[in-house]
Amino acid sequence: MTTLYIDGDACPVKAEAERVATRHKVPMALVSNGGLRPSANPLVQVVIVSEGADEADKWIAERCGAGDVVVTSDIPLAAKCVEAGARVLRPNGEAFTAANIGQQLAMRDLMADLRASNPLGAGGGGKPFGKADRSRFLDALERELRAAQRG
Repeated sequence: MTTLYIDGDACPVKAEAERVATRHKVPMALVSNGGLRPSANPLVQVVIVSEGADEADKWIAERCGAGDVVVTSDIPLAAKCVEAGARVLRPNGEAFTAANIGQQLAMRDLMADLRASNPLGAGGGGKPFGKADRSRFLDALERELRAAQRG
């Protein structure tokens, strides 16, 4: 049975994911270190993991597998989930796949090295999350859940 796993820390599309999961009657695990409100939706399990680095990631990685869908921005978590056979999306709808995860990890490491070598450089962050990102996510999640349910 398909499960939708949400890396809930700083995820901007929790409500959208819950709506899509409900429409497809798919259980959803919203995993976080805390600070999330419980959902009245019987399909949504709010999982609060212990404090500590990557505890939510570990919880998701240990449970996801083929036929599941994971939503995360965390590239190392995405790599573990792809390796386990899950379908993985960023909150902006971009897919992590077996074909692109190696490049994503390499780029992440390169950017970390560049930031470390220039501690006074601009921290910047990414572009703001907007309506177009939310729309792309909804379309992508719809496609991925359908595909996962087909097997």
